[in-house]
Amino acid sequence: QVQLAESGGGLVQAGGSLRLSCAASGRTFTSFTVGWFRQAPGKEREVLAAIRWIGSITAQYQYYADSVKGRFTISRDNAKNTVFLQMNSLKPEDTAVYYCAGGENARVRVTYQESYDYWGQGTQVTVSS
Repeated sequence: QVQLAESGGGLVQAGGSLRLSCAASGRTFTSFTVGWFRQAPGKEREVLAAIRWIGSITAQYQYYADSVKGRFTISRDNAKNTVFLQMNSLKPEDTAVYYCAGGENARVRVTYQESYDYWGQGTQVTVSS
C-alpha cells in the first residue's frame, strides 16, 4: 500500500518562502505521477503542480497552474523517494492546507484530482500580511 506524507508547512510572512516535502512509502516514483494541491477555507481544492516520470529515471513532465507559475517549483529526490514543492514570493492568498497525491501514470490526468489514488494528510500553510 502506498502512503504519502507531507511536511514543511507553517507560518510565514508575505514575500517569504517555504519548501514542502511529500515522502512516499510502499513504492518508488518510477512510472508514477505526483501532484500538489491546496484547499483554502470555503474554496474547492485546486491543483498547483504535478510531476510525472516518463520512461527513464531522468525523463519527466512537469505541470504548473497559472496561479503559481513562476513562484512555485516542483522537484524530486529519487534517493529519498520524495517530491518537493518550493514556494517563493508567498502571498496571503496562498494560505491553505496543502496536499500531495499520487497515482500510476496510466491512470492520472494531472489536473483531474479524482484520478489520483493516494493522498497525504495535508499540511497547513499560513501566510501573514
